[in-house]
Amino acid sequence: MIRTRFAPSPTGFLHIGGARTALFSWAFARRHGGSFILRIEDTDLARSTPEAVQAILDGMNWLGLKHDEGPFYQTQRMARYQAVIEEMLAAGTAYHCYMAPEELDRLREEQRAQGLKARYNGAWRPEPGKVLPPPPAGVSPAVRFRNPGDGVVAWDDLVKGRIEIANAELDDLVIARADGTPTYNFCVVVDDFDMGITHVIRGDDHVNNTPRQINILRALGVQVPQYAHLSMILGDDGQKLSKRHGAVSVMQYDDEGYLPEAVLNYLARLGWSHGDEEIFSMAQFCAWFDLDHITPSAAQFNTEKLNWLNAHYLKRADAARLAALVLPRLQARGVTVSATPSLPAIVTLYQERVANLNELADAAEVFYVDIAPKAELRAKHLTPEALPALADFVAGLPDIAWEAPAIGALIKQSVAAHGLKMPKLAMPLRVLLTGQEQTPSVDALVVLFPRQEVLRRLSGAG
Repeated sequence: MIRTRFAPSPTGFLHIGGARTALFSWAFARRHGGSFILRIEDTDLARSTPEAVQAILDGMNWLGLKHDEGPFYQTQRMARYQAVIEEMLAAGTAYHCYMAPEELDRLREEQRAQGLKARYNGAWRPEPGKVLPPPPAGVSPAVRFRNPGDGVVAWDDLVKGRIEIANAELDDLVIARADGTPTYNFCVVVDDFDMGITHVIRGDDHVNNTPRQINILRALGVQVPQYAHLSMILGDDGQKLSKRHGAVSVMQYDDEGYLPEAVLNYLARLGWSHGDEEIFSMAQFCAWFDLDHITPSAAQFNTEKLNWLNAHYLKRADAARLAALVLPRLQARGVTVSATPSLPAIVTLYQERVANLNELADAAEVFYVDIAPKAELRAKHLTPEALPALADFVAGLPDIAWEAPAIGALIKQSVAAHGLKMPKLAMPLRVLLTGQEQTPSVDALVVLFPRQEVLRRLSGAG
């Protein structure tokens, strides 16, 4: 059975690149009826924080990428890692190294000065006929993996194709520090084996880790998973995606008013395609997704395309759901949302005219707060020729049915009586009711307000 995993390090937020990796891993498992595992790689105690863990979980939850197993935490598996290290020491596939960190630093400086690759020189690596110095007193050793000395380590990457690395290029990796804590590359190997991971889908910044991990897996005599390394995501400017592009956290997209389905749909097309399909549900994506159509070249983020997708999903979203998403945004601004006018009704009127939830909140806010139209708008639209028609409209409001057709008829009657065109009255109504020149049709706008609120707002026309 296919088993994939998403294994972020909780040293920051869930960023957009990590979210795409999670999406592809989740979709591949769903496509094949497999399992998707969430693992938190928190062995970096100096940088891992509970807040960062929660940020990852929040991001996954917002996107709706539900895991089948986990979350598993590496810090809770230390006994297992120690047991495997002891097995490897006993088997001779790992050994104790007493080289002090400062000694290793000096060695690397000397190698760099000679134009050589900085690497461990195998001083404590056991070899036939080699006499090792006695362990120094009072020094706790690190544990190093005994990497094969010759040959190549190779794999057929499911995105990048055949990759081969000479073992001579790899030094003996530290798999446990002198204080006993296991290192990242070692923990990953044990976890992938114990959790039965069949496919490792991750960013191509891990390509350099893969040959080391494959060698450790082979030393343990266990099945090596298949690897698929996703190319990086570039920003709108073609540079590597970074904080300066605003890609700090997936949850920032929530803050900026994006819908999760729009973000997911957009991420799905970052480096993968299914013909010319641009808009599709996650059910369709899981049915279509394969690793064959992931491009090995870098994907470029396009904010304009994401905004277009978000507007598309907003237009088609259920108004009650959008109202529930807009409500806390209004409350955060200190706006009290009353039962009338109906927030879902406001959403219905505006959802095809906005690009994100924050713009929708902007549109809804004017219905619940007192507004003061700008003086220049009043001067522009509340003209001497418009005021008599506006007065007739206000005079007729108390007696009509409170529905859009009746309001529309009253507007037409009022402008006709004064020989005016519709905009001469519609624009003053928009400005006095919302403080804006651009709104949906004015009769649909007016009817959303309670009758008395319309009369109150229009009373300041003179």
